[in-house]
Amino acid sequence: MKATTTGSDPSAEPSLKSVAVRTFICMFGFVICFLPFFQGHAEDTSDKAWSVLQTGLQQKGDDKATAVRALGLIEKDSKAEQLALTALGDENADVRAAAADALGQMQAKSSTKQLESTLKSEQDVGVIIACARSMVALGDPMGYAVYYAILTGEKKSGESLLDSQKKMLKDPKKMAELGIGFVPFGGLGLTALKMVTRDDASPVRGAAARVLAKDPDPKSGEALVQATSDKSWIVRAAALDALSHRGDPSVIPKIEASLDDDKSAVRSMGAAAIIHLSEVQAQKPVRKHK
Repeated sequence: MKATTTGSDPSAEPSLKSVAVRTFICMFGFVICFLPFFQGHAEDTSDKAWSVLQTGLQQKGDDKATAVRALGLIEKDSKAEQLALTALGDENADVRAAAADALGQMQAKSSTKQLESTLKSEQDVGVIIACARSMVALGDPMGYAVYYAILTGEKKSGESLLDSQKKMLKDPKKMAELGIGFVPFGGLGLTALKMVTRDDASPVRGAAARVLAKDPDPKSGEALVQATSDKSWIVRAAALDALSHRGDPSVIPKIEASLDDDKSAVRSMGAAAIIHLSEVQAQKPVRKHK
C-alpha cells in the first residue's frame, strides 16, 4: 500500500496572474473613487492661479508689466493671448513692451497683424524693439526692419529715424536694458561688454547684425556687406558672422579684405566665413574637425 503524499494542492494556490488581476482591480477602484477629488483639487489650483494673475494684471507700473510678461509662459491659450493683446494698448510703455514680448513667447501667430500695427504707430523705442523681436520669433519678416535701422541708422525705405529714436539707439546701456544688447559669440563677448561701459554703441549694432543673418531681404545682405568695412571691429566681426550664416557665396569677393584686417578676431571670422561659403558654393558638406 502506497503512502499518501501530503502537501498543498497546486491548483488551490492563487496564480501570479490572478493576484496581479485582483491587485489591478483594487487599484483601479481606488483611482475611480478618488478621481473626482484630484480633478477638483487641480481645478481649484488652476482657478487660484488665474485669480492671482488677474490681480497682477490689475496693478500698475512694474507689477502690471511683470504680470503681462508672465502671460508668455501660457502657450496655446486663447484667454492668455487676448489678455496680452489688450495690454498691447496700455497707456504705459513698459506694459506695452511686456505684452509684445509675451505674444512672441507664447507663439501667438494670430497676433502678427496687431504687432505690425503697433510697430507702425508706436513712438517708444522699447515697445518697437519688443514688437520687432516677437515678429521675428513669429516668422514675420517685417520685424527685421527694426534691426536694419539699428545697424544702418536708417529705415529700409531710406527714411531717417526720428530724433528720439536715434538718441535711444545710440544709448547702448538703454538698449541693453531693452534686450538688444550684444549677443556674445566666439571670444568677443567680454570685450564687447566692456565697450558698453564706455558708451560705445557698437555692441548694440553687432547684435542687430546677428539678427539680420536670418532676414531673406537682399537689402539686409547689402547692409551686412557694407558693415564688414565699419569703423568698429565688433560690427565688422558680427557682420561677417551673419553673412556666413546667410549662406550666400556671391559675397566672397566682397569680404576678402577681411583677411587682411588689423584685428585678429575679424581676420579669423572672415577666414571662417569664406571657407564655409566656398564649401556651400562647391556643394560640399562642411567637414567636422575634432
